This record gives sequence, structure tokens and C-alpha cells, in this order.
Amino acid sequence: MSNEKVLEGKKKVVDEIAGKLKDSVATIVVNYRGLTVAEVTELRQQLREANVDYKVYKNSFARRATGIVGLSDLDDSLKGPTAVSFSKEDVIAPAKVLYNFAKEHEALEIKAGVIEGKLASVDEIRALAELPSREGLLSMLANVLQAPIQKLALGVKAVAEKKEQEA
Repeated sequence: MSNEKVLEGKKKVVDEIAGKLKDSVATIVVNYRGLTVAEVTELRQQLREANVDYKVYKNSFARRATGIVGLSDLDDSLKGPTAVSFSKEDVIAPAKVLYNFAKEHEALEIKAGVIEGKLASVDEIRALAELPSREGLLSMLANVLQAPIQKLALGVKAVAEKKEQEA
């Protein structure tokens, strides 16, 4: 293979990473050293079910991509065995899946992340992971909105029953 083709292939990978970094609302970098093949397969499946892309990249390619998109602050995390998860839609999903998996499998270490374009620490990712899911938040909102309507309905019913008794 010629040097030109090799360079072209490397540039393609760097562009792919840069594109994913730009398009993602949440990106989380992890150290997966010590996980078995079965555990990595299980993790990939959980992330896929949550619509999260998970891939292992060479750190030098990832650092080049962070430079392109202005996220060089992430470079300190791009050392050693590194895998990156990208979510285009849900900010909470990758944090929740990775955090919960790391609780059960000590070998998985969350290094850092980028949440909506800003560098996020492990503590910030943990806080995000402990939030209820989108469905849980919507359910809570529905309950909050429903409570005043229920009280109003009970009040109207009580007034109607009182009027019936008076009549």
C-alpha cells in the first residue's frame, strides 16, 4: 500500500471522529482495559440499544480530531486504551449506560466527556447518569401538570355535590 493511500485512510478516520464530535450532544471517553471480550460485547449491546455509537480509535487520531473541532481539552483523557461513545440525540443515555456498567465492572473507567460542546468531568458525567431517564422526566412533568387539574376537578365535583344537596 502506498504512503498516499495510508495517509488518505488516516485522514478519513480523523474526519470521521471530528464529524462525530461535532454531531454529538454527548461524547464520553472510557478506559476499557481489563474488560473481557464478553463484557465489551455486553457493553456495546447496551449502548447500541440506547442509540449510542461506541468505538475504539487510536489516540493520535482522536487528538487530531479534537484539534479540528476545538475540543483539545479532551486530549489529556486520550491516553492508554481508549474507547469513545457518541450520542446524537440523548445527553443522558451514554452517561447512564457507561456509569451503570462501570459500577458492575470495575475495569471500565470513565475518563471524561463532552456534553453539548463543553468538557465534562467524571463527577459531572456521574451526576448526569444519576438523573432520571427522559421518559422518567416526562412522567414527572406529566404528574406535576396533572396535579392542579385533579385538584380543580375535585373542587368542582365538591361544589356540584354541595349544590345537589342544597337543591
